[in-house]
Formats: sequence, structure tokens, C-alpha cells
Amino acid sequence: MNFITKTLGLALVGTSLLATDVLARDFTVTGWGGAVQDARRALLFTPFGEEQGIKVLDDVYAGGWAPFKAMQDTGIIPWDVVHVETAELVRGCEEGVFMELDWSKIGPQEDFIPGAASDCGAGTIVWSMVVSYNKALTDTAPTSAADFFDLDTWPGKRGMRQGPKVNLELALMADGVEPGDVYDVLATEEGRARAFAKLDTIKPEVQWWKSGAQAPEWLVSGDVVMSMAYNGRIAKAIEEGRELEIIWDNTLFDVDVWVIPAGSPNVDKAHAFIKFVSDAQRQANYSNVFAYGPTVSKANDLINADRFQYLPAGDNLATALNIGGPEAQEFWADNLEELNEVWNTWIVAK
Repeated sequence: MNFITKTLGLALVGTSLLATDVLARDFTVTGWGGAVQDARRALLFTPFGEEQGIKVLDDVYAGGWAPFKAMQDTGIIPWDVVHVETAELVRGCEEGVFMELDWSKIGPQEDFIPGAASDCGAGTIVWSMVVSYNKALTDTAPTSAADFFDLDTWPGKRGMRQGPKVNLELALMADGVEPGDVYDVLATEEGRARAFAKLDTIKPEVQWWKSGAQAPEWLVSGDVVMSMAYNGRIAKAIEEGRELEIIWDNTLFDVDVWVIPAGSPNVDKAHAFIKFVSDAQRQANYSNVFAYGPTVSKANDLINADRFQYLPAGDNLATALNIGGPEAQEFWADNLEELNEVWNTWIVAK
């Protein structure tokens, strides 16, 4: 049982003691778990706690809006800083679920790369959703997003993240749509039909993952031959000696951010934490350990040269699609609810 589950469960008690306990709780940072969180705990969470002389707890967030909906419904705020994706940032800021940051307590927004600093969010990483494969299970190396859908040349199971986002975009690019045209095409009925038709070609062979840790685990075990995966997870597995490889063709990338839930009892500590982890050297240290790109510009000059083969940067983004840019934000703001319904119907259809 994780921290938010335990905290929300206490809402049933309904005593004045509950409110006191929640307000007095330890400072809590929430991320995406797994090896990513292990690296952050060692490089960021624990050092911050030592500097501040406080106890830092960390919890796991698996994506989506449900935890923040629970906060809205109950008024219980179990987290002080949360690592979220663009869609949640935009919605949370618009609905007042995330507070506006006091940038005077963090540092100049100009220190961040374009799009990484906003009213409610401070960039934490640049990540890519890539296609990866198990070299031991492929006689010929696949090289493109289109190869992911080629079951004749590369038979076997495929791993994909559950949900329409990233999957519809990848399907269209694999079907020949240029990255810059993806959202224009996806905005049409014909484009959506084209994306789902492409997904139909591999649907019987897909295993749907929900946790980022599952993709490399399935690849290493041979459960799948190829999988969509977070680049940092695959890079970590490669560094551990696993026979995996990254395909950088038509990768999808975004900038994730730190947010502070409105109602946090530790707002000052939350700002201090964001300032601490936004230091250029600390961001470079993290990129040198875990292969996600930095969001502070000066950090790029401090990263080891041999790390860039694993990072969503430079030539690795030559054919990439920005799934957190203005076009993507507008498209998913207008269409996410509808396409979630379409997806849920499609996923169970024979």
C-alpha cells in the first residue's frame, strides 16, 4: 500500500486529529518509481534532506489524473512535489490543482531550455518514448519505427504503453506521416482511422504495459521482441549488460516538470527542493547516471560526452515528434476524452 492510498484511507476516520496529522506530515516527493527513483533518491532526495536537516519521504506516481482527482474530492494533499507529464501540468494549472510557482525562490526561468519553465511547472527531465529491441531475438537489426509493425520480418510480441497517447502518433509516423504533420492528420476522421488500422496490424501480438519498468523487463526476459519504452530505462538496462538496443527513428519526446499541489503544507520546502534539483551540476550528475536529458541549459556542458548516445538530444531527435509542444497540447486538450473512449472500445474488440 503506497503513501497516497494510506493517507486517503484515513479520510474515513473523520477526526480533528486527522487534519493535524496531515498538516504535520513529513516532506514528500513523488516520482515514477523503479530505477529512476532509486537514482533520484541517491543524487537528489537524500542530499536535499541532509542539506535542509529534514526527513524526505518519496512515493510513486504512475501517471494520469486519478490521484489529483482524489485530492480535489477529499481535500487531503499527501504530496508536496510531484513529477508530472505535460497533459497533467496543463490541466492541473488550469484547474488550480497545482499552485503557481514563486520563481523568485527557484531562479531565473531563462536558465531553463525552451518550454521547460512555466507558471506551474519547473522542468525536471527531457525524455523520449523509443522503440527498443532484444538483439538476441533478432537476426537482422530493425532500424525504423515502421519495422516495429513488420511482423513478417520480425515476428514476435510487441510491448506498448496502454492508452491512445504516443501509440496513435507512432502508428501514423510508422505509416509514413511526417512528424510535423502528425497532429493535423490525427485531427481528421480519416487520420484516426489510419492510425487505428496501423495498430490493428499488430494488435494480436501486443502486450500492454502500464509501468515504465515493465518494458525493459519484458525485453530482457524475451516476453517481447520489441517494445516502446522510455529511453532512460533502456539505457540503464544496456549499461547493466542487457542485450538491448534503441531505435532513434521517429522517437517521441517531451519535457516533464515538477509541480507543487495546491494545499501542500510544505510550500517553502517544495520551492527549496525545486531550486536544489534545478542546479546545473546536479542535473548533469543525474544525466550521467540515468539517461534523461537536463532541462537547465548549462547542464549540457557538464554531461560526459559518451552519454549523449543515450540522451534525447542532438541527432537522436532528428526525426522526433514533440508530444509536449503547443500542437500536441492543443490536440490532446480537445480530443483526449473522446479518444480515450474510442481507445477503450477498440482495445476490447476482437
